[in-house]
Amino acid sequence: MTGSSKKGVFLMNRIGPSKASLWIADALTGTEQPLLTEPKFEYHGSISPDGEWITFTSERNGDGNADVFRCRIDGSDLQTVVATPSVEDVLVMSPDGTKGAYVSTANGFVANIWVVDFATGDRRQLTFGEAKTASSLHDSPEGSFRPAWSPDGEWIAFASDRDTDWYGHSDGHGWEHTQELAIYVMRADGSEIRKVIGEKDWTYGSPKWSPDGRRLVFYSMHREHTWGSRRPEWIGRVKSEIVSVDVATGLGRIQHTDGPDLKLCPQFHPNGKDVFYYIKAGGGAPGNMRGTDQAWIQADVPTGLYCTDGRKPILRQLRSPCWSADGTKVVYEKVDFKFRGQGDMLVSWDKDWDYRHSDVYPVLSRQGRVAITEKQQGCSSIVTCKPDGSEKFTVFDASKAGLDPLQNKKGLAGAFQPAWSPDGEWIAFGIGPWFDARSTGKSKIMRARSDGSFAEALTDGTTHVGFPSYSADGRFLVFRQWEKDDWGLRIIDVETREIRVLTTAIDNMPSWSPDGERIVFTRQFGPAHYHVCTIRPDGSDFQQLTETRASDGHGVWMYDGRIGYSTGLYGFRDEAAIYDFTFQPYGQIMVMDADGANKRLVTDSLWEDSMPCYIPNEFL
Repeated sequence: MTGSSKKGVFLMNRIGPSKASLWIADALTGTEQPLLTEPKFEYHGSISPDGEWITFTSERNGDGNADVFRCRIDGSDLQTVVATPSVEDVLVMSPDGTKGAYVSTANGFVANIWVVDFATGDRRQLTFGEAKTASSLHDSPEGSFRPAWSPDGEWIAFASDRDTDWYGHSDGHGWEHTQELAIYVMRADGSEIRKVIGEKDWTYGSPKWSPDGRRLVFYSMHREHTWGSRRPEWIGRVKSEIVSVDVATGLGRIQHTDGPDLKLCPQFHPNGKDVFYYIKAGGGAPGNMRGTDQAWIQADVPTGLYCTDGRKPILRQLRSPCWSADGTKVVYEKVDFKFRGQGDMLVSWDKDWDYRHSDVYPVLSRQGRVAITEKQQGCSSIVTCKPDGSEKFTVFDASKAGLDPLQNKKGLAGAFQPAWSPDGEWIAFGIGPWFDARSTGKSKIMRARSDGSFAEALTDGTTHVGFPSYSADGRFLVFRQWEKDDWGLRIIDVETREIRVLTTAIDNMPSWSPDGERIVFTRQFGPAHYHVCTIRPDGSDFQQLTETRASDGHGVWMYDGRIGYSTGLYGFRDEAAIYDFTFQPYGQIMVMDADGANKRLVTDSLWEDSMPCYIPNEFL
C-alpha cells in the first residue's frame, strides 16, 4: 500500500455486501443465467416496460460508488446512464423508453427522486427532501425511494419517510433507527405530490402499479419490523404482507398474502389480480457471509420467488427481484457478504486520501502500526498489522479469555476497541460481552504488551466497562462505565489503579485527543438521541458539538486534531427493510474541527460507513 500522490490512506469500516451479480431467469421454471459476462458488483435490477432493457445499479466505478446503467435483456449494449460521486440507485425506465426515474443524493446528500433523459443525459430533481437539525420545528429523515412509473407514463409512485420522526428500535429506545414509510404519487414532472397511504408506526414500501394504472401494490409491515428485517438474528422472524389500494383514494385495500415471513418486492401479475413477491431470509450460501453473520442465520425460512396464482415457488437465495411486464422473466441479484480484506481499496470521495477498508475500531500508533478488533472474521481478538493488512499479529486471542464461543462468533463478545499507549509498548482494550449483553454482563479493561508477551486486567470486573483510550503521556486511560444509575466516563491511573469519575451521564466511546487537552465522546440525550461532545480531562468545559436528532456518535480524534464520527444526518438512502446484516444503513462518516466547526461529509454510499482512521504517507 502506498499513498501515491495523495496525503495518505483513510481506513474505514463498511457494513454491506462485498459483491453482487445480476441474474435473469424464467419466471415459471426458474431456469437462470447471469445477465453480464463480466459482472462487477451489480444489483437492484429492473426490466423495462417493453421487455427490451434491464436497468440496474453498479459499483464498477469503485467500491461504494453507486451509479446507474442499462443493458439489453441479453446483457449486450451496456451503457452508463448516470455516474457521479453521489449515490445513484434503482433506475426504472418510463413506458415510452425515453426517460428514467432514479434515486440520487446529488443535491445535499439526501435521497431524492430524479429523472434523466436517455437521449440528452439531462437530469432533473423531482423531490426535495432536506436534512434538518434539532433547531428545526420538526426533524425528519426526508428520503424518497423506489420510484415506479404509471403505465401511461404520467405519474411516478414512490415511498418516502418525509414528515416522520427519527425513532429507535426496541420501542424507541435502541441506538439504531427504524423507518416509517408512506406511499406517494406525483406527476412525472414532480408536481402534484400526494400521499396515497401512510399512518403512524407503519411502513409501506416499494410501490408498483397495476396494469390498468388504477391500483398500487406494496409491502406493509409494522415500523419496528424494519429493524428486524435487516438483522440476521431476526430476519426469519419478522413478517410483512403484500397489500394494494386504489391510487385515487388510497382506499379499497386488498391484502394479497396472509402468513408468516418477510415478503418484499411486490409486483402485479399481468392479469391485474395476482401478485408476484419474494420471501427474504438467509443471505447466501455458506462461505458467502461474514463469520459474525453465519452464526445468526435462520436457515429454515423458505426464501425465494412466489406468486399468488398458485404456482410452485422458486426457492433460492436472491435479492431484489423484478418481473417483466408480461410475467415471463425475472431479474434478481445474488449477493456475497464475505468480509472485505484489511486494506482493500474503496472508492475515495476525497481527492487527498486513498480510502481503504478495515475491520472494526482501527487505531494508528505513533510508530505507524494499526491495531484493530478482528470482529468480522468471527473471533473479536486484538490484532496489529501494517496499514495494508500485512504482517498481521494477534496480540490478544479473545477465544482464550473464557467467554462464550458462540457470543464471540456472533460479535457480541470479545476484545473491543484497542488503544495504543504513546510509546507503542501497550494496547488497552475492553474484554467481555457487548451490545445488549452489557446490561446484565460484566467486563474488564485490560492492557497487553503489543508483542503479545503479557496481558493484565486493570479493573476488577465487577461492573461493565469498555472502550479505553490513552492520555497523551500514557499515564491514564479514559473508559466508559455502563451500569444503571452509575453511568459515565472514568479515568484510571495505570500505575496506581486509582479510578476517578469524569462524568455521570449516559456517555460512551471516549477518545483522548493527541495533545491530551480534551476527550471526545458520545452522550445520550434521550431515547435514540445521541450527540458528539467533548470535555477536558478535569471535567471542565463540556461542549456539545453536534445537534441533529438523527444521532451522531463514535467520535475519534484524527492525527491532525480534527474529529471523525458517524452521522445519520442525511437519512436513509433506501428502504430499511431491503438491507441485510446492517445496524445503521443510513450511517455516513463526517469530520469536523475540534470545536465542532467545518463539518464535512467524507463518505456518500448506500451502506453503513464508520470508524475513520487517517494514516499519513510517512507511515506507508
